[in-house]
Parts: sequence; C-alpha cells; structure tokens
Amino acid sequence: MGVKVAGGVVAAALGATGALHAVWAVTPWPLGSAEEFADVVVGQGEGVPPVGACLAVAGALGAGAYLVGAEAGVLPQVGPRRLRRAGVRVVAGVLLARGVAGPVVFGRVSERSERFRRLNVRYYSPLCVALGAGAAAVGLRGSSATDC
Repeated sequence: MGVKVAGGVVAAALGATGALHAVWAVTPWPLGSAEEFADVVVGQGEGVPPVGACLAVAGALGAGAYLVGAEAGVLPQVGPRRLRRAGVRVVAGVLLARGVAGPVVFGRVSERSERFRRLNVRYYSPLCVALGAGAAAVGLRGSSATDC
C-alpha cells in the first residue's frame, strides 16, 4: 500500500473518530445511555465525559487527520513541511503508545469495566497500532513519496 493510500485511510479514520467524539459532546450515540457509554467507551464512571473533554479530543483527532492527510498528499498542504512532518510523527507516536500500552494500562489490574477491557484488547488498541503504523509510514516517507 502506498503512502498516499495509507495516509488517506489514516486521515479518514482519524477524521471519523474525531467526528464521533464531537457527537459525544452532546449525546452517547450510538449507545443507548450515558451509563452504557461509560462502560463501553471509558470503562468507568457514570456517563459521557465533560463536553470540553470530548471537544478537545475531537479537535486533536481532527488536527491529526489533517496533518496525516496533508503530508500524504491527499489534502492541501498548509504551513512549513517540517512542522507538518513533525506533527505526523507526534500523531504516530501517540497512537502507537496508546495501542501498545493500552492492554497494559487498562489490563486486569485496572479499575476499568470488564467489557471495556475486552473491547480494548480486541479493537481499541489494535486500531491505534494500525493507525499509528500508517501515520508513521507517512511521517517517514511523507509527501515526497507521492510525486511518482
């Protein structure tokens, strides 16, 4: 898979995830209740995190989507290339750290719900590793690879 395709897929996934976090600022959709949201998405607590937290994560994911997409050459490039590439590498590092550390941090000794821990091992952490690897490929190869 080429850098442009990988960057497009990662940017789309980060953008969609960011949009979902923005939705969570006002509703626990697609889950039925705030309590179910706390169990499935957060693993503890009694409801959806504060609006500010949801919007901050949505913004960070949106920025990451832009950086990866721009560096891969699928979105317009704004600003110094050096800063975009550094941003993509930060995105990759954060996603890889969350993916690799997730099962450890939220493992059996964690105070997270059993349902969250199971979903984290099966879906959340592997998704972060895959997106982080895609972002890392873009960060290492960048838009220069899309000139072919």
